Amino acid sequence: MTTATTRHSDRRISPVFLGIVAVTAVTGWATWTGFAEQPGVAVFLFVTAAWIVSLCLHEYAHARTALHSGDISIGAKGYLTLNPLKYTHALLSIVLPVIFVMMGGIGLPGGAVWIERNRIQGRWKHSLISAAGPLTNVLFAVVCTAPFWLDALDGVPADFQFALAFLALLQVTAALLNFLPVPGLDGYGMIEPWLSHNIRRQVEPLAPFGLLLVIAILWIPAVNGVFFDVIDALLRSLNIDEFQTYCGQNLYRFWTDTNQYCSVSP
Repeated sequence: MTTATTRHSDRRISPVFLGIVAVTAVTGWATWTGFAEQPGVAVFLFVTAAWIVSLCLHEYAHARTALHSGDISIGAKGYLTLNPLKYTHALLSIVLPVIFVMMGGIGLPGGAVWIERNRIQGRWKHSLISAAGPLTNVLFAVVCTAPFWLDALDGVPADFQFALAFLALLQVTAALLNFLPVPGLDGYGMIEPWLSHNIRRQVEPLAPFGLLLVIAILWIPAVNGVFFDVIDALLRSLNIDEFQTYCGQNLYRFWTDTNQYCSVSP
């Protein structure tokens, strides 16, 4: 098997990642129980930590799929340890997405793991490697929304519901943006192996600017409105309404003090 070529230490889960998971668990408990005097602080820490966990899993999915597809260099780069500090572009993959969540509540896709594509044979494998990351966001969204579409919210505190709704919004936006066929994003990575060499050569210089282009376009009010209409429609199909995501975002951005319209737990 391909994994036999990686050392055990290359696949050992990083204490850094375990620490982030621990923060997610503790702050999730604080959000559920109302332990914190300021519920917004608990929600902020819970959603941020859970968001970072999802980003790590996103990149892990890329790396693990690449390993099984033939890139045996993945292990030595530390990507299988789930340590965000091992990413090639920690700023793009962790810091920038967290900043955008704090600014406006959008799940910004990042780019991190360096895959040696020349080691991998077969177009389907290349497409699957690119798809693995956003599919992880889809799976994360399914888990976050499960209590809503399963009608299993009895006994779940309002603050925790709102936090899950906002976290689900982040996962859905991240998945949708990542699936866009824009150079530099995973969506383009899925179709790139099927394009002609001439087209790939012409598009390649645009890859470093693809994410910036998406961000710039989303600043256009009309485009932003349509984008979030699509997101709201997807969330409504999962039994999450706009009020829940609104309150979740406002709780998360506790420093704005705009939670007076939300009925939250004490």
